[in-house]
Amino acid sequence: MEYGQLTSTDIRTEADLELALSMPSERVGADLAETRGPIVILGAGGKIGPSLATMARRSLDLVGDHDHEVLAVARFTQDGVRDSLEASGVKTLSADLSDEAAVRNLPDAGAIFYLAAMKFGTAGAEARTWWFNTAIPAMVANRYRGVPSVVYSTGNVYPRSMLTSGGATETTPPEPIGEYAQSCLGRERIFSYAAQSFETPVLLFRLNYACELRYGVVADVAARVAAGKPVDVTMPMVNVLWQGDANAWALSSLAMASTPAAVLNAAGPETVSVRHIAELVGEVVGVAPIFTGVEAHDALLSNAGLAIERFGYPSMACRELVGRVATWVAGGGRTLGKATKFEQREGRY
Repeated sequence: MEYGQLTSTDIRTEADLELALSMPSERVGADLAETRGPIVILGAGGKIGPSLATMARRSLDLVGDHDHEVLAVARFTQDGVRDSLEASGVKTLSADLSDEAAVRNLPDAGAIFYLAAMKFGTAGAEARTWWFNTAIPAMVANRYRGVPSVVYSTGNVYPRSMLTSGGATETTPPEPIGEYAQSCLGRERIFSYAAQSFETPVLLFRLNYACELRYGVVADVAARVAAGKPVDVTMPMVNVLWQGDANAWALSSLAMASTPAAVLNAAGPETVSVRHIAELVGEVVGVAPIFTGVEAHDALLSNAGLAIERFGYPSMACRELVGRVATWVAGGGRTLGKATKFEQREGRY
């Protein structure tokens, strides 16, 4: 069974984009159908959660498992997200995960996907960052003792790698740079402790970097090229992965959750030059890119070999992803207004 494939049809609207990001597949549906009890997605109101929850629901429906509950939990502060999820068949619950009583009262689950995190604006708000990225996970890990858990993390926990190395593997010792990355490693340690002490099967899903048309490294580069602003190449290379593929991999990676905690790098298979991305975008938007900075000899890179071996090559190749993003930006498509700050080398986000 394969993951869903995009057709050649252009993604012209945000409705088209949401459908593409949540493309169902028999493989995902079959994997999720193995869980006993509701699938609870915590922190489901952000950039990734809505399409992840919708893909889970659509994939279960695809394999005929219509009664299996998918529950999205978030504060739902963004207009329309909750209504859209409900319309797709996902049940929703408004809850503040920073409230200990609210966490205690969360419903039982057959599996959880933990997405809640703080990244943007962490510089200058270090104490709040540590609270969100370690204290809240501790409450959740305690509430869901023994429940199979996929915990979103980041490739930022790794040290920078030489450009020709292929990137950090799952066995590379963490060396987080900056307090954001350090707090993310803290989140991993909390759930790893739960795996050791509570027999909670855990999969640490180290994502680096998910991209869609409104957000991500490619969208950041494309917006600067289209606006005639310089693209910083100090961080010279990146991994990029279509968020639809990242969603499918995350949902299917539930089967990898184990004690002790397992780790999976979720990244694009290629090490891609930021300069090359800008040049490809420039060809589409008709603007010659401007560059700033000096390319370093290392970068924040992840080796996705294990994920590729398990799930196969992504459904959207890098060149197609860049082309779609460039077309979206050239057409005036909306962005989420959240720069990834991928060029940061000191971990200040």
